[in-house]
Amino acid sequence: MATNEQDVVASKTTQEGELKRTMTFFPALSTVMGTVIGAGVFFKAASVAAVTGSTSMHMLSWFLGGLISVCAGLTGAELAAAIPETGGMLRYIERAYGKFPSFLLGWAQVIIYFPANVAALSIIFATQFKNLFGLDNGMIVPIAIVAAASIMLINFLGSKAGGMFQSVTLVFKLIPLALIVIFGLMREGAVEVSLFPVQAGPNVGGFASALGAGLLATMFAYDGWIHVGNLAGELKKPARDLPRAIAGGILGIMVVYLLVNWAYLKTMAIPELAGNENAAMEVAGRIFGGIGGKLVTIGILVSVYGTINGYTMTGMRLPYTMGIEKQLPFSKQLAKLNKNSVPYIAGILELVIAVAMMMVGGFDMLTDMLVFVIWIFYTLVFIAVIKLRKTEPDLHRPYKVPLYPVIPAVAIVGGVFILVMTLINQFSLAMVGLLITALGIPVYFYMMKRNPR
Repeated sequence: MATNEQDVVASKTTQEGELKRTMTFFPALSTVMGTVIGAGVFFKAASVAAVTGSTSMHMLSWFLGGLISVCAGLTGAELAAAIPETGGMLRYIERAYGKFPSFLLGWAQVIIYFPANVAALSIIFATQFKNLFGLDNGMIVPIAIVAAASIMLINFLGSKAGGMFQSVTLVFKLIPLALIVIFGLMREGAVEVSLFPVQAGPNVGGFASALGAGLLATMFAYDGWIHVGNLAGELKKPARDLPRAIAGGILGIMVVYLLVNWAYLKTMAIPELAGNENAAMEVAGRIFGGIGGKLVTIGILVSVYGTINGYTMTGMRLPYTMGIEKQLPFSKQLAKLNKNSVPYIAGILELVIAVAMMMVGGFDMLTDMLVFVIWIFYTLVFIAVIKLRKTEPDLHRPYKVPLYPVIPAVAIVGGVFILVMTLINQFSLAMVGLLITALGIPVYFYMMKRNPR
């Protein structure tokens, strides 16, 4: 009954001219899966294996990472439906905590999250490219720079060009995954995979430490759930279909990830998989043979290239938006558009930061740092759902998180666990992320002084 009433309210809201609600359940479900599935599933298995040390803990990390992501997506979607404004998470944080925390999130995304994603993905693209063609290790950074710069140039042609490129490469995410799962699980004479008892491997620091590090690694592969809540404004029946699309989509992704990792572990033992940057290519080679493995690897490369494009498209628009609002130094320049209506100065800024990160960090270091920093703000979003229920009980909520407050509590506990275990296991990396984020504090007060509101 409550669901039907919320959908009627949503329909009336649409009639008043706010949003067009035309999307049904299945397009929403495919959008969720397409948004989240990226390069992490191909390349994070090696780091998860390295920090967990056993097949049972490896698979548990992927399973729990999926459950936390389901709860996170269901929780964050409540704010997305109630506050369907441009800026997404920036607006949720501002609504709940004020402009200063919102600015720090924007700063962290501009300086860390988007450039680190581009840098990490470009490095993994270059590493696989180097291995595929037998090039020297010294070529990794130059190839990574060329990959990131070429995608930036494609996006400078306009949002239509970037969007079209993204649509084409979406197919290449699914083909290698399907091939690895189907043929990897059918393969005879594979490695024995044991799921019980669940225990950490040797020399990984114990159960809690291994699980925390494993979850941190998997979260890069599951990242992207925060954006799916933005579908709320386009769904015909948000109260009914949004939780189904998020839960079904992320559960579907979790099943895919578990099957892919099962195929990995049946093909390559944990000691071989752990820390192996070339794991995806080697697994493909063992399953399909020399030529087949190379063709699958090319498919994976195209998939990674498309994922870089997605972060490039969205990443350059954030400093542009903050520039329009005069929140950053050189805001006037950051707000400039080229003849194709693309924020090219903002794009160049993101590319320069990404290139600097390529010079100093590898794939795992960059992804772990960006996951740690962004999960600080994700956890604040989960808490904001509870906070706004109390401070703004009359806020129109087309969708409410089911099983409240249990699901938000699971998301909060999961987020806190990831953050605490990162501080324990990777203190230096966490401090670097916090320090870079904290550099935004004097920038905020300087810009407030220059542009008082």
